[in-house]
Amino acid sequence: MSYWLLKSEPSVFGIDSLAKVRESVWDGVRNYQARNHLKTAQVGDLAFFYHSNTAVTGIAGLCKITAVMVADPTQFDPKSNYYDPKSSPAEPRWHTVKVAFVEKFNQVITLDTLKTTFTPDEFVVVRKGNRLSVNPVSDAVAARILALAKSI
Repeated sequence: MSYWLLKSEPSVFGIDSLAKVRESVWDGVRNYQARNHLKTAQVGDLAFFYHSNTAVTGIAGLCKITAVMVADPTQFDPKSNYYDPKSSPAEPRWHTVKVAFVEKFNQVITLDTLKTTFTPDEFVVVRKGNRLSVNPVSDAVAARILALAKSI
């Protein structure tokens, strides 16, 4: 099992949204490096759900990868902000995963807390200028994040 960090704006789709629907396609990723990370995910991997671009940024909960190599449906929808005219159902350019709700943490583990807990070499999300929406997380860092979630 591997761990991931998935970023989303809670005003668009947050941990509460996932809790309500229980399972969802993780759509709208339009960065090749993030897409390539998603291509290596496996069913059963866990992902930390990170709220970005909001008053309190940080890790809000946990979800599980339930399907991999899913063609992102937004790439085919001309009305979507994520439409890709160069993509087709026969040859999709954008693959993603499905995730299922696992838990919402009692409190968001804020970016400030993460910055005081991890070095930029340990955890990419605390690196200055990091804006990638999908990142792998090492087992050691994941264990520390899970411990933090239980302590706050």
